[in-house]
Amino acid sequence: MFELQAAFPVMVASNLEELKTFYESFFGFNAVFFDPSFYLHLVSPTSGVQLGFLMPDHPSQPDFLHKIMDTQGYIVSFEIADAASDYEKAVANNMNIAMPLKEEVWGQLHFIIQDPAGFYIDMVQHLNLQ
Repeated sequence: MFELQAAFPVMVASNLEELKTFYESFFGFNAVFFDPSFYLHLVSPTSGVQLGFLMPDHPSQPDFLHKIMDTQGYIVSFEIADAASDYEKAVANNMNIAMPLKEEVWGQLHFIIQDPAGFYIDMVQHLNLQ
């Protein structure tokens, strides 16, 4: 059996500086590794959540990592405490809202935004349904 210590997505995108600013400003991530010509690795100091972003066409990477990722059919979910309040913050900050605030019958309140590379972020609050 493999012993995992962490898990995180690595997304291929070309605008690493813009992504760094976005995730640091709106989510409090810290860039623990940043080379704008190669790779950005972000870690949340409060939750330990990690994200990676890789530049396309980097010669150190295998061919299958050379293309910018298609953002359709891919989503990153962030669990949050208060979706209604965070939705208002997203609107006030003119974030790209892909889906407005919605309550689901399975017990979630969530909305979806897009980051500067076009990746979807599902901001999810789990509700205590009785």
